[in-house]
Amino acid sequence: MIYETLRFLHVLGATVLLGTGAGIAFFMVISHQSRDPRLVAHVGGIVVLTDTVFTASAAIAQPLTGYLLAREAGWPLLSGWVAWSLALYVIVGIFWLPVVWMQIQMRNLAIEARDRGTALPARYHRLYRLWFACGFPAFAAVLVILWLMLTRPAL
Repeated sequence: MIYETLRFLHVLGATVLLGTGAGIAFFMVISHQSRDPRLVAHVGGIVVLTDTVFTASAAIAQPLTGYLLAREAGWPLLSGWVAWSLALYVIVGIFWLPVVWMQIQMRNLAIEARDRGTALPARYHRLYRLWFACGFPAFAAVLVILWLMLTRPAL
């Protein structure tokens, strides 16, 4: 029963990470395309809240449930598909942490533009391009981690 519970919690965390990552990206891209500071500020606030409540919680829970699950199943942490998953998880974190900071900055810039009745500033657009570029390797790494978890290949 412990293994099944840990597995459920781990899969739930992976689902939250994938779902919030995809959802945040979708809504940020759509709001950005509007170029409307009011919409970008509003969506940016929701994105920052979502990352704080859901993504961060799942990001903390994943290594914990993963460790306990690997220990329960007898999988070595530093070899094979588990080691590759851990390495990719670090890569996701390397891209995600700056993305969180960028989202906060973009939200704040959009709020300022909204309150001043001006267009989104050049700094916002630079941050958005960098935010967008960071999303691809992070999302790809999450997909590979999910594939490794599901297939558990002999590596």
